[in-house]
Amino acid sequence: MDGFFLDTTLNRCWLNVTLAPMNSPVLIACAHGTRNTDGQAAIRQVMADIEALRPGLRVVEAYVDVQEPELGGVVEGLPEGTPAVVVPLLLSTGFHIKVDVPKAIKTRPEVVAAKPLGPDARLAELLATHLRAAGLEENDGVLLAAAGSSLPDGSVDSEEQARLLGDLLPNKVRVAYGASAQPTVPDGVASLRAELATEPDGPAGRVFIASYLLATGYFHDQLAKAGADVVAAPLLPSKVLAEIALERYDAVLERLS
Repeated sequence: MDGFFLDTTLNRCWLNVTLAPMNSPVLIACAHGTRNTDGQAAIRQVMADIEALRPGLRVVEAYVDVQEPELGGVVEGLPEGTPAVVVPLLLSTGFHIKVDVPKAIKTRPEVVAAKPLGPDARLAELLATHLRAAGLEENDGVLLAAAGSSLPDGSVDSEEQARLLGDLLPNKVRVAYGASAQPTVPDGVASLRAELATEPDGPAGRVFIASYLLATGYFHDQLAKAGADVVAAPLLPSKVLAEIALERYDAVLERLS
């Protein structure tokens, strides 16, 4: 349970409890959705953490795939004229951000969308913590495994997150994708292992996968089959995700004020 024991700096957000002003826009916490019950619980805990950090703020759950309630239905179900901010509990800009979310809110001008959770330096800190807890050493290589996007520019955010992680570690950090983009995670593991084998000093290090996923589920399960030596825990559980979500929400309100 490495992911449960985090540096206290990663839980600093829990001290920043702020009462929501009256008539604050609804926060629609929109996740991808998963059939994995542990993953479902982890996402709902993020929503509960948001409510705990901002007492009085109405937080509504929604999903773009797999689970109900579906985002479009949630938006339609809001009383006409109710201001709301869709905060994607997603890690990068991809099809869901550029297509599904705009489609769901296009007929409701009082509902606007925030940026996704990543890339963010705090996510890099969290990834590094999980890697160290899993036994990462200096001669090991790290493959940041992201979900992937079919959009031509869908890898930009993941590459930036890999750069932020690389700034924190002395290790080689590369990026690969679970679906819809190249290289695939198995190919990324093989490429990184070959790269480590060419290092002149000592035996080749191991290949660690940094799971750039919110929680356990189908994609995380596939990482164990990719040929790496170690797969670190996904990002959750951590209250940092709730802190970032609220910052994305507040940024929209500041922009509109």
